[in-house]
Amino acid sequence: MTEFGIGTYTRNVVRALARIDGKNEYFLIGSPQKVAEINPLPSNFATVPLYDDGTTAKGYLECRAILKRLSCDVVHIPHLFWMPRTLPCPYVVTVHDVLEHLYRAHGGSGLRRALHFQLTRRVLKGAARIFAVSRFTKGEIERAFRISSARIDVIYNAIDSRFLHGHASDADRQFLADRFQITYPFLLYAGRISPHKNLVRIIEAFSALKAELEKQQQYTDLKLIIIGDELSKHPGLRRTVVRSGVQHDVRFLGFLSIDVLRIFYDVAKIFVFPSLYEGFGLPPLEAMAHGTPVLTSNASAMPEVVGNAAVLVNPENVFEIMRGLLRVLLDQKLRERLKSSGYQQAKRFSWDISARQILDGYEEVAGHGRGKSGAREPVPSVKQRGQIAEADFGGSKTPVTGNVFDEGIANKSQRQ
Repeated sequence: MTEFGIGTYTRNVVRALARIDGKNEYFLIGSPQKVAEINPLPSNFATVPLYDDGTTAKGYLECRAILKRLSCDVVHIPHLFWMPRTLPCPYVVTVHDVLEHLYRAHGGSGLRRALHFQLTRRVLKGAARIFAVSRFTKGEIERAFRISSARIDVIYNAIDSRFLHGHASDADRQFLADRFQITYPFLLYAGRISPHKNLVRIIEAFSALKAELEKQQQYTDLKLIIIGDELSKHPGLRRTVVRSGVQHDVRFLGFLSIDVLRIFYDVAKIFVFPSLYEGFGLPPLEAMAHGTPVLTSNASAMPEVVGNAAVLVNPENVFEIMRGLLRVLLDQKLRERLKSSGYQQAKRFSWDISARQILDGYEEVAGHGRGKSGAREPVPSVKQRGQIAEADFGGSKTPVTGNVFDEGIANKSQRQ
């Protein structure tokens, strides 16, 4: 299971459900090795091996047979997929963003893309419930796919508990010095490297910031550290660095584990994340949990996620990004305010709260939960217990509710 993205989502949802729900049965359908990564789990969670993913006819038929054999009440698919499936029980789906379909909303065309869009719309229309990770994402689903608002629940993400293990120690700082030769102040970006993440403008803003700091004779040794994909996969970024004249001040460190990433979050002067599009955006909250001031975008879901605990800028304006960074770097009162409010903002999001909302959705779909009045119906007896499962569709293994919950949703994508 991957450290980031949908892997993180599935791991934390499963663990939170295990903490709050001892009555329903959950089946984690997928690779036992991947399920083992979230153990230990209580006795109402079971692993059902499935080694072939749902993108093949064999994997789909095998998964369908498992769901039927287990008499699942509901299946939870933790990511948006595009190939409609006929399943023996209702399914709910989590939508993290609709970025790949934005071309449609902005007038794009093409037979293949149109088909992809229509099939994805069928998947959404066939879902018993849709879980959107933000109000922004809910609105995107409504507008792009014309799905009724009443069928979409907003259920927020939260940060992984490993980002809550205190601040960096002297030993941690020495580790950065020994392993990465980092003994200087730095700005930090962590996440995927893709066009919507706005790395080119981050680099250009950093170059302008360095020039301004040279004039003021402050932070002349400041660096920019980028944690994410390997630079070799993105030669255009290296050209941007050279063109901007900061080739000696920008470092690309590739993928790092959470245990190492948390040290970088803690030591960074500013976490910079002016993304052009986010369905939720966890990295700013992860930085806030370490008391690090955050500069992020005033677009997409970011204002909803960070509230008043970050400096918001127009992500398309390089000089606005630069001025924001300069202000956060030099204004000590602002830094203290962002540190304090950031701690509080990160605490607003909880996997246990989100899991309770997800469980309400499961029970409603399975017929064991709230009626139309919204009143909670009695908890079903042991013989009526729902079954919950996870399965693998569209290349990712997904959770399934009803007595089946598949852990194998670990997908290969990086942090969103």
